[in-house]
Amino acid sequence: MKTSTTNLISTATHCPYCGLQCAMKITRDDRAAVPARSATVEGRQFPTNRGGLCQKGWTSAELLRNPDRILTPLLRRGSRFESVSWEAALDYIAAGFQDAQRVNGADAVGMFGGGGLTNEKAYMLGKFTRVALGTSNIDYNGRWCMSSAAAAGIRSFGVDRGLPFPVTDLTGAKAILIFGGNVAETMPPFVGHLSAAANAGGLIVVDPRRTATAMRAEEGGGLHLQVQPGTDMALALGMAHIAITEGHIDRTYVDTRTKGYDEYWPEVAQWDPSRTERVTGVPVAQIRRAVEILAHAKRDEVGSFILTARGAEQHANGTDTVSAIIGLALLLGLPGNRGSGYGCITGQGNGQGGREHGQKADQLPGYRKINDPAARAHVAEVWGVDPDSLPGVGKSAYELLDSLGQPGGVKALMVHGSNIALSAPNAGHIVDRLRSLDMLVVCDFVMSETAAMADVVLPVLQWAEEEGTLTSLEGRVLRRRRAVAAPEGPRSELEVWQELAVRLNQPAHRFPTEPQVVFDELRRASKGGIADYSGVTYQRLDDGEAVHWPCPDTGEGNTPHPGTPRLFLDAFATSDGRAAFVSIAYGGQTEPLDNEFPLLAITGRVLAHYQSGAQTRRIRELSDAAGEMFVQAHPDTAERCGLRNGDLAQLVSRRGTTQARVHCDETMRLDTVFIPFHYPDAERANLITNPALDPTSRMPEFKVSAVRLENAT
Repeated sequence: MKTSTTNLISTATHCPYCGLQCAMKITRDDRAAVPARSATVEGRQFPTNRGGLCQKGWTSAELLRNPDRILTPLLRRGSRFESVSWEAALDYIAAGFQDAQRVNGADAVGMFGGGGLTNEKAYMLGKFTRVALGTSNIDYNGRWCMSSAAAAGIRSFGVDRGLPFPVTDLTGAKAILIFGGNVAETMPPFVGHLSAAANAGGLIVVDPRRTATAMRAEEGGGLHLQVQPGTDMALALGMAHIAITEGHIDRTYVDTRTKGYDEYWPEVAQWDPSRTERVTGVPVAQIRRAVEILAHAKRDEVGSFILTARGAEQHANGTDTVSAIIGLALLLGLPGNRGSGYGCITGQGNGQGGREHGQKADQLPGYRKINDPAARAHVAEVWGVDPDSLPGVGKSAYELLDSLGQPGGVKALMVHGSNIALSAPNAGHIVDRLRSLDMLVVCDFVMSETAAMADVVLPVLQWAEEEGTLTSLEGRVLRRRRAVAAPEGPRSELEVWQELAVRLNQPAHRFPTEPQVVFDELRRASKGGIADYSGVTYQRLDDGEAVHWPCPDTGEGNTPHPGTPRLFLDAFATSDGRAAFVSIAYGGQTEPLDNEFPLLAITGRVLAHYQSGAQTRRIRELSDAAGEMFVQAHPDTAERCGLRNGDLAQLVSRRGTTQARVHCDETMRLDTVFIPFHYPDAERANLITNPALDPTSRMPEFKVSAVRLENAT
């Protein structure tokens, strides 16, 4: 997939940012003294982005020549870092791991991964943790992204894949409902797939804010359902009530393809339109119209879809909220039909693949459960170890971090591809926990806020310097190709884990460093699992660009399996092939408002930044476009708090305080303020967020916090 014109070398690859995984071409001049500095990026044709890129994609080459790049291992000496050799750094880390485990047991060492790691690295991180270290304490930042939607999808459909259909199925649909997603800012090329629905007046957006996506819906005659923060579940139950009582239910579908309706209906029956409006703040007429748009589009076979995203999912009741939304989709007969469906918009670049192959506390490769004896036996055979030697289920992400330095908790932590000092909920508390560790090791290519706290920082490769695979939000396995040479110094995490494994008395061959070799092992480990990659090969990906899982190996000499772009067309992945309605009860908001904390603060993204901003804040064009940290509030809300537009304010919650510049916006709800979560230091949004956990997914309550707004000067 490389082309050359004289000294210009072009490589086809994919964007380093979100789960849409837009296709791009990186071109470099081999005559340049440092070819990476000559790298340029342009979009290329691919089903997801159709040649387009967002501002983050267009500027992604700037990461490859960023002056903040870490080039040597760094070892803390008091308050400063000292450059050391790789051998010295790895010796120090291995000794620290061994000391922690000798004194406190195997689980005294923890691993924290990321949804941006390639499939190969996510797989090998899980293997290294469980085999070389023997600890159960591994989880990753995807727990804070997709876990509620994943849990809800598994209990209704038997499988979790963000979009169980290609994103192109949305392109011609005339009705699309998005619960809690602002794709116009988080993944702009996705918006092109919403145009038909928007132009037909069939785009419906559920969001407390009038976002760019909500405005696109309104411009075409669609709907913005400006829900009170945290009441998405109530809205979904109310919509389901209307669907049933006003004749929009697809009775044939419900009778032949689902189960559990009789247990589901009693809760829905309580959500008459007037109660739904009272709780959510959405007018009955709008709720009724939204149901009609979806139902009529399904009946007329012009495409009807319901999608969820972080706004509906990042709550302490996120799993039940998504289950309520899935229930609505089942009533209308959407999942498992061509031209209609339900799906979840995955956020991180490898948010889908990252949760399939073993860096999650309860999982083994192929989306197998680590407490399943058959799964343990299969994976242990591939790894060449005794199944009984594998640890059990570990702590979820927040619980792992909350245990740091505590009696019986993690004493040494290694972090990969995550900036937890900024991104964790109740961040001030988590920073205190990080400081209590005996040893913190961070693998990164820039000095993130978490890396700055570390005892050891290991410089690793960037996206365009490595080979591997990723899996997009639609379950499409893609090739990441090396487009530029890495500078001298940084290494792949695969090399880091092999070197550490040898120091921990493991054979080197058990931890290969060549991505294709690792992928071939991943294929064997995933074989027969829910996320079966066994029929996917590098050669197939190079020849045909991408394959959707599941894609089982059909055996030598047989026609290769074509992959599965659309799940559930014939049956769901449940024991009886039927999708399950889940009976749930709405319990209200997690954190009450009172006189001291009278406002609801919600968090989210802005167009120019990505995740914690550790990368995008270092790109001048993006940083300038995003501007400074802000709090968006209605002018009347600001005035009641003694503030005006442009004032410096602080938001105070029961957990902490963050600082932001007031942006007055008359479209905001009077009870709601919004802050982005990309900014560091005293402007960290997660200093105020609530760590209350979903009982099923262990997702924290990121989205809604009770706060007060006051003058900071």
